[in-house]
Order: sequence, then C-alpha cells, then structure tokens
Amino acid sequence: MDRRHLLSDQDENPAPQYQSVPSSGPVDPNQPEAGGATAPPADMMDKVPGYEGIGIGGYDLPYQGPPQAPGPGSPGPPVGDWRIPSISEEVAKEAFLEYAASKCCYSKGPAKEMVFTDLQAHNTYRYRLETFTESRSTKWASEPYTGQIVDGYMGVPPGPWDIAVSFPTLFQDNKKEVRVPHTSSVKGCHSCMSLGRNPCRKCVTSGMMQCWVCNGSGRRFSDDRCSHCNGLGRVRCTSCAGVGSSTCGTCQGKGQLLCFIKLVVKWKNNVFESVIDRQSGLPMDRISSVTGETMFTDMSPVVYPVTGFPDNAINQSADRAVKEHQAQYFSSCRILQQRQTIELIHVTRVHYSWKEKTHIYFVYGAEHKVYTDDYPAKCCCCSIL
Repeated sequence: MDRRHLLSDQDENPAPQYQSVPSSGPVDPNQPEAGGATAPPADMMDKVPGYEGIGIGGYDLPYQGPPQAPGPGSPGPPVGDWRIPSISEEVAKEAFLEYAASKCCYSKGPAKEMVFTDLQAHNTYRYRLETFTESRSTKWASEPYTGQIVDGYMGVPPGPWDIAVSFPTLFQDNKKEVRVPHTSSVKGCHSCMSLGRNPCRKCVTSGMMQCWVCNGSGRRFSDDRCSHCNGLGRVRCTSCAGVGSSTCGTCQGKGQLLCFIKLVVKWKNNVFESVIDRQSGLPMDRISSVTGETMFTDMSPVVYPVTGFPDNAINQSADRAVKEHQAQYFSSCRILQQRQTIELIHVTRVHYSWKEKTHIYFVYGAEHKVYTDDYPAKCCCCSIL
C-alpha cells in the first residue's frame, strides 16, 4: 500500500489545526529564501546553461574576471619618526597603582613606595596585511510554491560572477544569498509525493494509539474498565491529534515547491599579522590585546610590499605576507581591497626597587596595561592559586 493510498481518507477532510499557514505574498527574488524547504534531488532539477552539475550542497566558483595584480610602479618608503620614547615615571607609577588596585589580593605598598631604577623603551612594531575577499558558490534551493513568479523560461540566466551584488563595509565578514534570475521552476514536493501531508509514523495513519494507562487491555488492575480509554484499549494519537497525517514541513501543505538556483556570496577579511619585538621580555600574546599608534597605512585593490622601513624585519614580513595572500586568494577569490598597516606598540620595561630588592614590570599599549610575574606583595591565597 503506497503513501498516496494511505492518505486518501484523511485528505478529504483534514483537521483545521493542520491547515497550512497562508503565505504573506510573493517572495522578493533578491532576498534569501524564508521557508524551511529543502530542494528536491539534483537529478529532478532542470538543466540550466552555465550551471550544469550543481547539487544541493553547491560548490565554490573560481573567480572569473580581469587579472588581479599590481600595475607598474612601486610604493615609496613610509615616512615618519620611528623612535619610541619612554613613558614618564608618573605615567608608569599611575599604571602600576591601577594594576595593583585591580587585584583583590595585591597590596598597594610596592606601587606607592617603589623607587625607579630604570625605564627602557623597546622597539615593538606590529605589521598587518588585510585582504578583503569575495567568494561565490551556487546550489539548488526551494521554498513552498504559493503563486510566486516563475521566471525559468523568461530569459538566459546570468553567470555567477555577472550578477551584481552590493558588498558591505570593507574589511568586515559578511554573507548574502541571492536568487539567480531565470532559474526558477515549479516541482512537486518530493517529501510528500505532492500530497501536502505526510502519514503519522506514531499511529501508522490510523489516528489511534495504544492506551498507556491500561497498556491496551481496556481494564485496570481492579478489573474495572479503564477510564482513560473507556475500555477501548486505544486513544487518539497525540502526535497527529487523530488525523493520521500531518502537514508536510517541506512544502507547508502546498504540495508544490518553487525550485531555483541560489547564489551564496561570502565576504571575508583575511589577516596576516606579525609582531617584531627586540627581546623586551614581554610575552607576545599580550600585544594582541592592545592598540598601538598607526604610523603607516596603505590601502589599494592590490598593495605592494612595504619597502624602506628602518627595521628590515618589517620589510621581510610585508614581502612574505603579500606573497602568501597572492598565492592563497588571487586565483580563487575576487580581491576587493587590501590594506597594510604598521603600528608602533609602546612597550616600556620598568626596573624598580622595593625593600632592598629589585623587580620588573611592563607598561604596554596605548591603554598603558601592566604585566608582571613577580609582584612582591601578594597575600597567601594568591600564592596558593
């Protein structure tokens, strides 16, 4: 007995509570699908020129457009004063006092009573290359058919990279889904065989299930008639409310699906970052949490490696970063913009004495954060932790 026969009795007078919710109207073809429908198997889909071979999962499309490479010329060396001044003793002390106050088990004594012996500024630079890319993929999708315009035979579908899609704010990840014009068609729902309803699996379309109170016997332990099922041994199915079937979740009871090709556009900011530290002793993972002073910025569709920087390690990092991003993204994605920056990270290594012993702490970043691993006045609970 097939599914169509199993549902024939219930389809004539379906229960009102299982009628599908009316659609709010035609769906904007430039917006993502709103329903929860899944597309039918790929072998049921129409053959669309330029989109042969795509499936439900889709696949990434290599960029098709003009070559992405720098033109003639070269960037000039960044100009600026690259000397890093030491912070003043007043700033160093204020930062240390705030640090001690933020720790519940630290005494403020060392921060108040210390004697500075040396403040050393360390040349610390952060180079960052950002490559803002756009990638595209296509896949079959569908939504319940409620009378939307079907444009599959109204023209030739544009190529995936020929569809104009406005991109969001530069250097911010984002995603947009667009219906490809002239690819839509109406298909019968594959989940319910176009019936709009699915048989209830719990009661096998009967609408009744075994009474859980008497286990189907119709009698209680005292041999009295079961009051829950009135002695029948069966009760109305709680899953389908006795109807024997439920509204198809794929087509929402419509029996038909509007199938179309969906273009998925993803924007991603790919970042290369390198910190050049001259053995200050500050753990490098601390640098990522602070901001620096931007000394150089270069933004272009395709940038050149920085040259002529006083610290050659920055020049080497820039050359490596540009080459890596060219190899990774230039052939597979569309490059919308690149940006490279050099930041000056203020790091001051502070030497001080307290109670005839010498200690060290660091003040770093524009926020004047403090790091130390040997604060001299902790309570015993901090020592245990």
